[in-house]
Amino acid sequence: MSGFGTRLVSLTRKEFRQLLRDRSNLAIGILLPMVLILIFGYGMSLDVKNAPVAVVLEDSSPMAHEAIAGLQLSPTIAPVLLGSMRDAEALMRERKVDGIVRVPADFSRALAAGDARVQLIVHGADAGRATIIQAYVSSALAQAALRQADRGGAAGAAAPSAGRVTVEQRMWFNAANTSTWYLVPGLIVLIMTLIGAFLTALVMAREWERGTLEALFVTPVRPVEILLAKIIPYFAVGMLGLALCLLAARFLFAVPMVGSLFAVVLSSMLYLIVAVSLGLVISSVTRNQFLASQVALIATFMPSMMLSGFLFDLRNVPTAVRVIGHLLPATYFMDLIKTLFLAGDVWPLIWRNCAVLVAYAVGLLLLARMVTRKSLD
Repeated sequence: MSGFGTRLVSLTRKEFRQLLRDRSNLAIGILLPMVLILIFGYGMSLDVKNAPVAVVLEDSSPMAHEAIAGLQLSPTIAPVLLGSMRDAEALMRERKVDGIVRVPADFSRALAAGDARVQLIVHGADAGRATIIQAYVSSALAQAALRQADRGGAAGAAAPSAGRVTVEQRMWFNAANTSTWYLVPGLIVLIMTLIGAFLTALVMAREWERGTLEALFVTPVRPVEILLAKIIPYFAVGMLGLALCLLAARFLFAVPMVGSLFAVVLSSMLYLIVAVSLGLVISSVTRNQFLASQVALIATFMPSMMLSGFLFDLRNVPTAVRVIGHLLPATYFMDLIKTLFLAGDVWPLIWRNCAVLVAYAVGLLLLARMVTRKSLD
């Protein structure tokens, strides 16, 4: 084995031993990703379920009760029957209900005349939740009106039969219509960022503080060998975190993987190299644990959560924010991982985003080599 290979193996063995001795590193690299995926997977949801909606029935006729029957059987709406608008408005102000459905006293008469109206008031503090509740309640009431109209038409002997249109609904790329399928693939990006950039920056900065790297600088090892020895152990921890995420996605949350496992692993490896390289650059520039952790949090983890498309579509944000988001490598990996999980192997998109990640990896590795010099100043 050449001198380069011997030194690299020795340094890598040392890094693995140091990684295994420091339980805090293992906790960040293995335990924290599992905590994150359980919290986000089970505890965070963008779906609306059992939303309390006050129902004020000022008309006690069977037609009025049938009009709200669709709300009572819904997993989305939890109707609360009340006797007056005053009670309903009081609950709305206290945020005990998310909306009010008011069936007026002349509902039956107006329905027989063909012009029935139902008042819907929705709490607008959470615009997304309000839109979903409004859409569902409106749809349920409209379907009830159609059922009653069909029966009324069938009862009239001389009434001609109207044509009926059946709408078959289908949702692409999320057949279960659950936000878990949307959130769990994105968690892989956050966990790769956490292990690659945050953990690497923190550990490397600690070695700068303790003087470990200065001790290595007086040996024949080269900076590129030091960097590779630092990258390999945390790359291995990152791949272990990826394996845990994939297992959790498949067996805990039943998230399908439409694309190939090869493409998922390849893109994850590329992004992990980017994240580790970024962590090395941050630690080499700061050389302080506290400062490195703050910079890594602000420059990598928080942008990956807020500006990469994890929580919301970047097409819905202002142009300046969208431009910043597309400067982040996490944005391209987020696009890749969600496409691979939910849409499949869209190869033009895969090759394009992988090419961007390769460019980031090469650039950051070169930058890490430049800032890691065998010098104590």
